[in-house]
Amino acid sequence: MQPRATNLEVPAGLSPEVAQEVKKVLNRRNLLGTLGVAAAGGALTMVSYREDAHAATTPTASMASMAAQPKKSPHAWCMVIDLRTCDGCAMCTRSCQQRHGLREEQTWIKVYPMKDSSGGTFNMPRPCMMCENPPCLKVCPVGATLRTDEGLVLVDTDACVGSRACMAACPYEARYFNWTEPLPLKRMPMANVPQMPVPKKGTVGKCVLCADRLPQGELPACVAGCPMGVLFIGDLVTDLAVNSFGKSVVLSEFLRANDAVRYKEELGTNPRVYYILGHGQKLGGAV
Repeated sequence: MQPRATNLEVPAGLSPEVAQEVKKVLNRRNLLGTLGVAAAGGALTMVSYREDAHAATTPTASMASMAAQPKKSPHAWCMVIDLRTCDGCAMCTRSCQQRHGLREEQTWIKVYPMKDSSGGTFNMPRPCMMCENPPCLKVCPVGATLRTDEGLVLVDTDACVGSRACMAACPYEARYFNWTEPLPLKRMPMANVPQMPVPKKGTVGKCVLCADRLPQGELPACVAGCPMGVLFIGDLVTDLAVNSFGKSVVLSEFLRANDAVRYKEELGTNPRVYYILGHGQKLGGAV
């Protein structure tokens, strides 16, 4: 296992002036170092910098949605999954289940074995795609599915009536029906909110990207729990992304340089999960 960094890195490719500003902020807000991050936890430091630092770059077709981000929101969350380093350990799944008190069959992020172009296989973690045009939102008969200004697609389980229309509409199979009573809570009872839903029998659950952690500068459980640094939490507004090792990258440059793609983007859902390939993969059907 690669050792974790104790300090966040200043992303390459920044102008000297911007790099100096980012370094100052990272030194001041290095949460990873001050919190003593372990495998089960993590911290997120996203730093804004002036738009002219990357105004000269032109988005590719697969990143066209970046240019359309509304300026009113301070963040536009996304995820990057680097398939080149995923070994299929499924620690992302288990970390998510532990954090949200999910049963074994509830896999808000599931790792699928996939076939590549040479006949071999690779591993593909698949969370909620946090679509900008989510079909699940349109079909809910009671408005229990919502999308925040920061791009997070959530479920209000107090309003959910369990029609499962959203499950049928989701092309990514990213929603799960709660057939049984949830596991006993391992923490003190808390308010049931879409940002941190409490599982309830007869309702639908899904990945929420640990929405309650993001305002605190913390990594989602799946990102923090990945021992290979496969998962990155990113922000399209600040144009930065970070993984469990504390490795930070300039998001647009990272996606462009590695020919990132989005799963089933031809459907027009504009998913906010980007995949980096590298071994002849095609994001088709699972094995």
